Parts: sequence; C-alpha cells; structure tokens
Amino acid sequence: MEEEIKKRPEEGGLHFLEQMNQEQIRHDMLEAGTHRHPSLNPHLDIAPEVAAALAAGKPVVALESTLISHGMPYPQNVETALRVEAAVRACGAVPATIAILDGRLKAGLSAQEIEHLGSMGRSIAKASRRDMALLLARKADGACTVAATMIIAAMAGIKVFATGGIGGVHRGATETLDISADLEELSRTPVMVICAGPKAILDLPLTLEYLETKGVPVIGYGTSELPAFYTRTSGLSVDGRVDSPQELAAAFRAQCDLQLGGMLVCNPIPEAYAMEPARIQNAIEQALAECKAQDIHGKEITPFLLARISELTGGDSLSANIELILNNARLAAQTAACL
Repeated sequence: MEEEIKKRPEEGGLHFLEQMNQEQIRHDMLEAGTHRHPSLNPHLDIAPEVAAALAAGKPVVALESTLISHGMPYPQNVETALRVEAAVRACGAVPATIAILDGRLKAGLSAQEIEHLGSMGRSIAKASRRDMALLLARKADGACTVAATMIIAAMAGIKVFATGGIGGVHRGATETLDISADLEELSRTPVMVICAGPKAILDLPLTLEYLETKGVPVIGYGTSELPAFYTRTSGLSVDGRVDSPQELAAAFRAQCDLQLGGMLVCNPIPEAYAMEPARIQNAIEQALAECKAQDIHGKEITPFLLARISELTGGDSLSANIELILNNARLAAQTAACL
C-alpha cells in the first residue's frame, strides 16, 4: 500500500487511503450481491438501490424525513418527497430518503414508507442526535432532522445531502439557549449539506457567528450573500462563493482530506419563487408572537411556525418551500456526480 501511495502522490495520502478503502467495500458488496457490509453499523439498513449505487460508485443524495412528518401538511408532504426524489433521479443520481423505522436506521425508503411517514405526520417522533438511541431501543419510528440525517448518511457512505433549510440559533437564544443541534453536527460530520440558507424564522447573524465559531464553511452557490430561505438575500455575507458543481465537489474533497467535518452550501431560492421580503417578514413576526403567547417551545417551535406562516401567506410560503427544496435536490445530484 505504501508503494502504491508513493506512485500517486498527487492524490494525497489520506484521500487515497480512503479511496482504496471505499473501492474494497464496493467490490465486496458487488461480489456478495447484498445491501449490507460487515463494516457498516449493525443498526443500519441501506435500500438495495442505494447500496447498489454506492457499491458501483454512482452518485447518491441523502434526503431528510422531518420535512415529511413535521414540515408540511398531508398529502403535500408525501407528494413533495416523491417529487424531490424524482428531481434527484432526473439529474442522474439515486435518492436516499433517511428515517428511523421500527428501530432501524434507514438509508433509502420505499414509496410506502414515505406514505407512512407522511400520513402519520407529527405523531412520528422528531429525531435528532439525542433521540436516536432511545428510538432504536424502543423499536420506534423517527423522522430525521438535518443532524440525524447527516449521521446516518455518513454511516452509509453518502457524502451529499439536500434539504430545505437548516436549523440554527433561535431568536431570543441569548435567554433561552435554543440552538439547533444541526450546527454542532455540521462541525463534526463529513457531509455536504445543500440548503436555501438557515430557516428565516431564526436569528441569522447569530447563526452565522455560531457556525464561524465551530469552523463550518458557509458557501454561497452563485452568490456572495447568505440567502434567507424564502428570500434570496439577507444582507449577510457568506465565507465564499462557488459557481459550479465541479468547484463544490473539489472544495468538499479538500474538506474531507483535512478531516474538518461538514460543509454548508447555501443555494438561493429561484428568483421566480422568491417571496417579497417585507411580506414574509411580517408573517414571521406575527407567527413568532403567537408562538410566544402560546408558550410553544423545544421541538414544537419550528413545525408551528412553518405551519402558521403558511396560513398567514395563504399557502405561498409552502409553495416557495417546495420549490427551493427541488432546487437544492437538483444541485445536490449534480454535485454528487462530480465527487
């Protein structure tokens, strides 16, 4: 092995060792004709299509399931999840929607499993890092947040993950210390997360400060300004601008070689679907006030706010949410194909 590395110094020792290991795993999985490999976590099930794609070195994109159970009403949640998977396929990649079902970590779901998560809605537990072990022990279901999706994607060997928006520092966090586990996960787990920016209900300046403290690169795709989920601008700068999937892939390869954790890519909502800033901000302010008045806290804050904002905008925010997720899925598939 040492001689082989010396013959190919341009690869870099760490990157080449990882590549050789992945190639061996792919070979073993293809030989065995199975979606499990002895080196994988024993709690993890990889769907056969996803396993075959990983074994063959084809692009795979992770997708979250909190969006399905907690982010949208039924049946739009199921319809959107299936549309997002189709968008990934249309760009030449394999989708791997991630969830916890019957106490098993799932990388890749069937249409029936997506329907189950959507129809059960908020009765499905919202699963972040802290919740995973208990859900497994109880053989329960969980809709995975950004943090949990990153963990399971990394276990499965999936490097790119598309979502709508990440969690972050909530408004009023100087008093409540309400900070999403998504930010901590980005600092430790080597997965590229492509989103439309932190959710607009958050304290965006403090979210950026937290990410900076944790050493998480915040990359703007085609922009030098942080997009604010429903809108393309926020008045805040990102750490760097990238203009092609190839450049994103090169940056993430270097990030992995250095073992620096995850990378956040902020892809602005398409201009045709962006909301008028004053209108969405007014809806957010009203929803936040109602949330405080009703003493809603913890895991219930984000689902309440997203649903209420959709009501206040006559469903326009939900439509924008769907379009930005589709946009992120396409970019994720294109980037995964370059890795």
